[in-house]
Amino acid sequence: MTSFLHPATWVHLDWVLVVVVAWLLIGVLGVLALRRFRFVAIVLFPIGAVFSVLLLAVSLSAVFSGPEVAILPLGLPQLPFHLRLDSLSAFFLILISGVSAGVSIFAAGYFRQGEGTPPGLMCLEYHVFLASLVMVLLADDAYIFMVAWETMAMSSFFLVISNHRIPEIRNAGYLYILVAHVGALAILLCFGLLQANTGDYTFANMRSQSLSPFWASTAFVLAVFGFGAKAGLLPLHIWLPEAHPAAPSPVSALMSGVMLKIALYGILRVSFDLLQDQIWWWGVLLMGVGLLTALFGVVFSTVQVEMKRLLAYSSIENIGLICAGLGLSLLFMAYDMKALSALALTAAMYHMLAHAFFKSLLFCSTGAVMHATGERSLGKLGGLMRYMPWVAWPTLIGVLACAGLPPFGGFIAEWLLLQSFLFTTGLPSSFLDMLVPVMAALIALIAALSGYTMVKYFGVIFLGQPREENLAHAHDAGPWERLGMVWLVLGCVVLGLMPSQVIALIDPITKLLVGTGLAHTLADSSWLLVPVSIERASYAPAIFLLGVLASMGLAFFLVRKLYHGRLRRVPPWDCGYPWQTARMQDTAEGFGQPIRQIFAPFFRMKRELPSAFDVQPSYKVTVEDPLWYWLYLPVARLVERISRVVGLLQQGRIAVYLMYSFVTLIVVLLAVKR
Repeated sequence: MTSFLHPATWVHLDWVLVVVVAWLLIGVLGVLALRRFRFVAIVLFPIGAVFSVLLLAVSLSAVFSGPEVAILPLGLPQLPFHLRLDSLSAFFLILISGVSAGVSIFAAGYFRQGEGTPPGLMCLEYHVFLASLVMVLLADDAYIFMVAWETMAMSSFFLVISNHRIPEIRNAGYLYILVAHVGALAILLCFGLLQANTGDYTFANMRSQSLSPFWASTAFVLAVFGFGAKAGLLPLHIWLPEAHPAAPSPVSALMSGVMLKIALYGILRVSFDLLQDQIWWWGVLLMGVGLLTALFGVVFSTVQVEMKRLLAYSSIENIGLICAGLGLSLLFMAYDMKALSALALTAAMYHMLAHAFFKSLLFCSTGAVMHATGERSLGKLGGLMRYMPWVAWPTLIGVLACAGLPPFGGFIAEWLLLQSFLFTTGLPSSFLDMLVPVMAALIALIAALSGYTMVKYFGVIFLGQPREENLAHAHDAGPWERLGMVWLVLGCVVLGLMPSQVIALIDPITKLLVGTGLAHTLADSSWLLVPVSIERASYAPAIFLLGVLASMGLAFFLVRKLYHGRLRRVPPWDCGYPWQTARMQDTAEGFGQPIRQIFAPFFRMKRELPSAFDVQPSYKVTVEDPLWYWLYLPVARLVERISRVVGLLQQGRIAVYLMYSFVTLIVVLLAVKR
């Protein structure tokens, strides 16, 4: 148990609680300085970033320490808050603190006055959101877990509807909170099963229970449904493409980069920690749902024409890939193949870290573009690299990492994931031996489409000619925004160039959850990244980077040596037509048209054809999510019908209500008598 009252003996958990309290105090200061915008922006948010860095340092040390527990005299009588900091929660604290430090610095330069919510109130909501994320990870009983979980949901809801005067933003927020509460109900039911009718809702008691396969499977399915609603798994993904465009960009960065991973933490905690045994079909279910989610997300991201919706669907894709890795790890654990289970789990957790940094970076750069141009549609942008270089080059690094290209963290994550899917020979089921490599091929397709999407995203925004005249007045990011993006870029680079060190950071988690890790292969191979054995596959990021730099240097030297002074600059070849305009370059709609044709059954498309009487004829195709019409609207209509029937009971007359009470009393007395 920690000794919070004795600073000389403080341990990691005490320092984490200090950061939580500090964030809450920063939020209170924001409310006291409600409309003092400059104080809130350039003082409180940077101070919050400093505490994020402190949390990062504490978490890096806590990963390698043993579990620390505490009981806080808060909550209800006879039901205090139980806290626990182990290597799994410490890893996710690293993710939260590393990303929030950069996003908080970026937010200091991003938030403006007149965006619907007073700056001080937004500061409170923002830091309560961060504090609730941390408390979810520290929770060691169902009570404080659900309190922190609902605090996280409500604070993020208020952040999403910051500009609440716009009806579409309010609708997006209501949809988000509705899905969040449906998921929370499933999580409550899951915890109710895990405590096995003992009345003790601590996680320690849940770990000691031995559930039958039926009830364990029911708890697992409820956990996947409940946490999947927050993570954006199919078909509960519907809130992401609505909430992310509605929220301010720093909020979108935290929700996509951090909050979605906290939902995956819940799946990990229940599946590998609270449930003692794993069943093979759990892994197949999670793999199937994950790969369907990933394919759905990447296909929809390729045809989007609005920046933040594109990134939202891209996040759905990445969450699906991570869940596929978690499912494969569960499958291996069910057959006691611990080394391969550790490999798949390492790939999934590496992907969580990589996605947290590059997706937060892309949402921040998107916010900078929106503030500089006032546009969120890809069709109205273009050529911004010459006006916004400080936004363009970090975005390029984020795009390369998201596309899974070396030498960045996204490549390491996807490479490890593919390796874990390919090392499957030896599964006791011939069906699974055949199924898993097919899933690996699907992952390769998803990775290719993701690269296609990122080429579209960066090319349409930053390359070519400006599609609107007002883009010539676009301003580059300010110093705070630049510093925040540089921090996130640094995270992408470190994850790409230091995979052995990052995997060593993940190793205590895999040992805790599956009983082994990859540390021994890393120690044997030193500078090589070797998933299983050096004969099967290896990757050397330092050698790759040196090879790229050497090739670029050699090319530069040869050009300077052989052709210096012989070059002349001329306009590029333009198909024999020298008067190119922005209207002649590829648009976001045109770029996505081939994918739209190939995957037409995925979409619900509405075509608006031009009329012969239009002064400026236009052709427009709107791509919509079919699940909204096949699943959500029918459920909404059914609820409305039931509500109308129930509403008939509300007559507004006291005599009728007394009659209801009398009839109920008679029925109860008859039931008791029998």
